[in-house]
Amino acid sequence: MTPPLRLAQFIAAISLATDLGMGQPLEQGLRTCLVSLELAEAAGVGKDVLPEIYYTALLRFLGCTADAHEAAAIAGNDIALRAAIAPVLGAAPVEFLRGVLPSLGSGMSLPRRASLTAGFLASGAQRMREGVRAHCEAAEMLALRLGLPAGTRAALASAFEQWGGRGFPNGLAGEAIPLAARVVTVARDVEVITRLGGPDAARSALRERAGRAYDPALAAAARRHFDQLLSAARTEAPWDVALDREPQPAAVVPAQRLDEVLAVFADFADLKEPDRAGFSRDVAELAAAASPAHADLLRRTGLVQDLGRVAIPSRPAGAAASPADDERLRLHPYYSERILARVPTTAPLARHAGAHHERLDGSGYYRGASAADLPWESRVLAAAVAFRELLLEPAAGVAPEPASAADALASLAPRRLDPEAVDAVLAAAGLRAHRVRAAWPAGLTDREVDVLRLICRGASKKEVAAALVISARTVDHHVRHIYGKLGVSSRAAATLFAVEHDLL
Repeated sequence: MTPPLRLAQFIAAISLATDLGMGQPLEQGLRTCLVSLELAEAAGVGKDVLPEIYYTALLRFLGCTADAHEAAAIAGNDIALRAAIAPVLGAAPVEFLRGVLPSLGSGMSLPRRASLTAGFLASGAQRMREGVRAHCEAAEMLALRLGLPAGTRAALASAFEQWGGRGFPNGLAGEAIPLAARVVTVARDVEVITRLGGPDAARSALRERAGRAYDPALAAAARRHFDQLLSAARTEAPWDVALDREPQPAAVVPAQRLDEVLAVFADFADLKEPDRAGFSRDVAELAAAASPAHADLLRRTGLVQDLGRVAIPSRPAGAAASPADDERLRLHPYYSERILARVPTTAPLARHAGAHHERLDGSGYYRGASAADLPWESRVLAAAVAFRELLLEPAAGVAPEPASAADALASLAPRRLDPEAVDAVLAAAGLRAHRVRAAWPAGLTDREVDVLRLICRGASKKEVAAALVISARTVDHHVRHIYGKLGVSSRAAATLFAVEHDLL
């Protein structure tokens, strides 16, 4: 009998990706989970809340891709900004600025750094609030699709609130903040601050932030049982230990829902760059259609192959890629492969995911593999990814013609891509039927769908107005109606809705 698929394994894998997206070492989320469980026990938290604490600790940063594009605009590098924020998120304003300001525009020219710093001081708080709202909203939506209960989703929606009411996104205070969120806030800071500044720095933070950022009762419990928490934070093999400590009964994923869970991986990764919304779903569909004999493997690998992109810093709109950026980008298949290899169910996909940018002549990445190293499935996936890359649409721009993209793809064979794989992918693309809709979901109108598609791709309201030849005021009217119909309040959440309902 096939063993059940454990939801915790998939969630632990996503937590590895969020570690990278937040500028933290791998397994930081797993260590936070273990510290959270120890703190809950020390504080006498009831067992009924432990599942919420467990999953909230692993998924607290599930929305980290939702505001990556905007964070890059604020700081020049979204991951550097988040790494700087990590130890000072609950600190006093002066300490927060002292920790964050040096990260703005790191590696850029002095005038650019000065401009980013001035912008952050002028509007950083409001822009961060909007970013956190997008982050929490996306996390809550993705957690729902993973099948997590309402208590966990509520904790994720309040993951950045602070006991004193100065947190984001809604300024909740005290016990209005779900208990799981309060526990994880303290636990994560214990792990981060201890690792970066040592145990004394963490003890000081527990004293200074109690009653402001932290639930004072939880901060007191953490101080009393600090050595116990420190031991959990230094666990040797957190992956195995965290999975062993999953509250029972263990949550499972029915086999027929596996693709739905992997689609969460896809949308989580693609949300990082506006122009890539729906990218992995398209690759999955195209690759599966190109080789029906391997359809399940290719569809599932297509959904998860870009998970490692979460580790790559986003660039501000219009910024040119530097050689260092290109080198970092070449590592994303490596991260995808390493994360997927951790989970027995996705381990068979890992090697193909790691090869989705390889080329027959050895010019690809990350291994520089050549023809003899690339099985048929990897060749089909590489061709499908390459074709979809050729179709990337710039914000408010004109989509490349499929015929032109097909010619460009064919030109890569036989030296770089397998000619048969290219032919199979192009045949699959040519046979894709147009689906006629009786109506758009959520009561959207044709014009609202036009606007939605552009804002999901990162277009500003001014750019939408220019593209559709309407006024900016009309665009604003449409956006408010769209958000109202979808029940969302951010571009990231609207993008998740659009991807899930195949509107892009």
